[in-house]
Amino acid sequence: MFKTISKQLIISTILMGVILSNTQAAESNCMPIGGTGMPNFVPQKDGTITIVAPLSGSVATASGKITAQRKTATGLEMDMEHYFMTEKGGFMQTKDLGILTKVTGKKDRYMIEITYDVQENSTSGVLKGYKGRFNSYGLVDLQNLQGLIRYNGKICL
Repeated sequence: MFKTISKQLIISTILMGVILSNTQAAESNCMPIGGTGMPNFVPQKDGTITIVAPLSGSVATASGKITAQRKTATGLEMDMEHYFMTEKGGFMQTKDLGILTKVTGKKDRYMIEITYDVQENSTSGVLKGYKGRFNSYGLVDLQNLQGLIRYNGKICL
C-alpha cells in the first residue's frame, strides 16, 4: 500500500511539474508593457487630428491619429490608430477605441480610457511577432491640446 501511495505521489508531482512548466513557458513568451505618456493633439489642415507623445517605460514614443469621433451622453468616443516605437528598435501598430468622459466643471477636460489592439503583422524589431491588447487611462485637455496618460498590459508571442 505504501508503494502504491508513493508511486501516486511521484506521478502527481511529475504531472504538476509539467503543468507548471508549461504555464511558465507560456508566461515567458509574454512581455509586460507599461509606463506614462504626454500626448499632444495637433490639428491638421484636412480636419484630422494627429497625436504625438513622448513616453516613458516600455515604449519610447508614439504617434497616431483620430480616425472617427462621436459624441456620447457623457463625452466623446474616438476611433484611433497608433504607432509605437521602443528604444531597442521595436515597432507596433494598434487600432484603438478611446472613451472620453467629461470632467464636471472643467471646460474641455476629459478622463480618457483607450484600448489598444496590436494589429497582426504590424510588429517588427524586438517586438516582431507580439500580439495582444493593452490599455491606458488619464486626463486630456482638448482646449490646450495636451494630456497625461498611464498605459499598461502585456503582449505575447
